Amino acid sequence: MSKGKTTYVCQNCGQTYVKWVGKCSSCGEWNSVVEEKITMSKDVVKSLEKPIKITDIEQENLERISTGYKTLDTAAGGGIVKGQVILISGEPGIGKSTLLLKIADFMSKDSPVIYASGEESFSQISIRAKRMGVFSSNLFILNSTNIEHIIESAKEYQAKSLIIDSIQTMYTDSIESSPGSVAQVRESTFKLVEFCKSMGIPCFIVGHINKEGMIAGPKVLEHIVDTVCQFEGERFNLYRVLRILKNRYGATGEMSVFKMIDQGLEEVLEPSLFFLSERKEEACGSVIFPHTEGTKPILVEIQALVLRALYTTPQRKTQGFDVNRLAIILGVLEKEARIFTRDSDVYINVVGGVEVNEYAGDLALAISIVSSKKEKPIPKNTAIFGEIGLGGEIRAVHHVEARLKELERFGIKNVILPKSAAKDIKSTNFELIPVSHILEAVEWCF
Repeated sequence: MSKGKTTYVCQNCGQTYVKWVGKCSSCGEWNSVVEEKITMSKDVVKSLEKPIKITDIEQENLERISTGYKTLDTAAGGGIVKGQVILISGEPGIGKSTLLLKIADFMSKDSPVIYASGEESFSQISIRAKRMGVFSSNLFILNSTNIEHIIESAKEYQAKSLIIDSIQTMYTDSIESSPGSVAQVRESTFKLVEFCKSMGIPCFIVGHINKEGMIAGPKVLEHIVDTVCQFEGERFNLYRVLRILKNRYGATGEMSVFKMIDQGLEEVLEPSLFFLSERKEEACGSVIFPHTEGTKPILVEIQALVLRALYTTPQRKTQGFDVNRLAIILGVLEKEARIFTRDSDVYINVVGGVEVNEYAGDLALAISIVSSKKEKPIPKNTAIFGEIGLGGEIRAVHHVEARLKELERFGIKNVILPKSAAKDIKSTNFELIPVSHILEAVEWCF
């Protein structure tokens, strides 16, 4: 026996209502609330597991499985784990299916892999597989959107890995609503996670994103999976960045860089070299910044362009840097270093599509702005990092040793860093320029 229940759910954020409303009170979206019928079985066998002492729990030896990409394995914590469920989101056409087909080909060398696609036909996948050189006899393509059918197929073929492309096209028989609805996405993911955990099968799930760039569907989707990855990059650019936003089996914030070629996606083993490969040494407004993504620092180029304002209100545009943080730094530069930009347009770019979300990039950004304003390049082979306070003071940041090691590896000669962090540094092969105030850094550079 089963009992039906009617509810109204926002398809944008997952907020539920007892009756229909025109505008969602949670996300503010209009006409996004739809009726959904949920059928729940009365014959569900409830778990009667008893709690046990934490000291009595045996530690599992997590066996890591390679994806075929060294940088991706490192970012994931040394490889993926049996039973791990990984959600990969990104813009349409960014290369999610291409990446997963290549991973499926590598993992199917030793054991069967099922690739369940609800978006592409057999012939479409076959054409791409031939172009990429994917010919594994252990890779099975399943053109199905029914979760129960996919799970039964995985059992029948004794699959050791599972790929779902995409979760928004899947549906389960236990829910009476269309594929892609909040209830279907939630329930389908629950069933996949339950199956993969019980069988020890790693699972990759492709997720769509909405117009705001967030993962489409209910927020619970990100909570129930083990790992959330975001695939970033411009569709007409050769390079892609896979960023790990959540990982129960490793560090978050790690990233892996790929290059799109005819045979699929090729990993970039030296991201720092890639991001600095086209940098002009004596360009005004250009600064090298050792950015920490997760536990591994990478060298990126921060560019600033300061021009006379064309309109009454000066423009403040950023790519890869928080525009609110830029406003604070411009205010500090005017107050503490007498660098005026109130009548200037300021444009900021972090080369390569990297997002600098840490305050350690404050000082590098400030110096790049001063360099463009004065039309003077900073000294050669110089890197800069440090957080700027509202009084112009330069504050300590984390991962100083790791940043310096990466800078040393690429032959940087001068490093401007917070004075409070420099006193703990032992001997190095480059000159350290410790500063305690923004004005000291400006005077040394110019």
